[in-house]
Amino acid sequence: MNPVPTPPILHGTTASGTGAAAGASGGSPTFSPLYQQIKALITQGLQAGEWKPGEMIPSEVELAGRFKVSQGTVRKAIDELAAENLVLRRQGKGTFVATHHEARAHFRFLRLMPDEGVPHHPDNKIIEVKRMRAPAEVARLLDLKSGDSVVYIKRVMSFDGTPTILEEMWLPGLLFKGLTAERLVEYKGPMYGLFESEFGTRMIRASEKIRALGADAGAAQFLGVPEGAPLLCAERVSFTYGDKAVELRRGLYLTAHHHYQNDLS
Repeated sequence: MNPVPTPPILHGTTASGTGAAAGASGGSPTFSPLYQQIKALITQGLQAGEWKPGEMIPSEVELAGRFKVSQGTVRKAIDELAAENLVLRRQGKGTFVATHHEARAHFRFLRLMPDEGVPHHPDNKIIEVKRMRAPAEVARLLDLKSGDSVVYIKRVMSFDGTPTILEEMWLPGLLFKGLTAERLVEYKGPMYGLFESEFGTRMIRASEKIRALGADAGAAQFLGVPEGAPLLCAERVSFTYGDKAVELRRGLYLTAHHHYQNDLS
């Protein structure tokens, strides 16, 4: 694949990443540190598929030569990309595009942890997969038009044989053509790994709302609890490159033996 064209870098006064780029003439100047410009250019390459998930990106020296900046500026840009889980540094090997197939990535989006024992992935049971017209609220959150096609998925996730999570997902139909219940059942890796490798959609970040509620009749049946039992409800919108919303997910968590864990920093 041909490299992404490199637009001109608007250098500042230093090579350490503290320079600034002026805005359009006639308006108020806007300032962007040099390393942020390099970070944006590397991200463009990731988004365009110049470097695929799991592949090694060029070295800091090579990138510095390509963008005509100092190696320190490139290093600062990659530091931020690594902090955002877009790339992964491997000591003595280089820097690689992050992928959902990595073991450490499995729990970035699964925050339900056991009260005792080692965190592990649940078993999945697909209840329903269908194509449908997007309800108004789903369309709004996924930035679609009301009535656009979406793929709807419903599944139950069990830990050690105990149903613990009931999930519903809505995905843009155009991005996920060919996604079927059969494909989900036969795929043995993480669902986000399937989305990444077969549909070219990598989840970069997510925004969640969490509330407590009582189980309705449907949730009670799937999770094997009395109607009205306390559940944790997490509604998540996941985004890919360019802050494009590509998934709406609603999870109902049974927390008798699990808790929701989020590390703040």
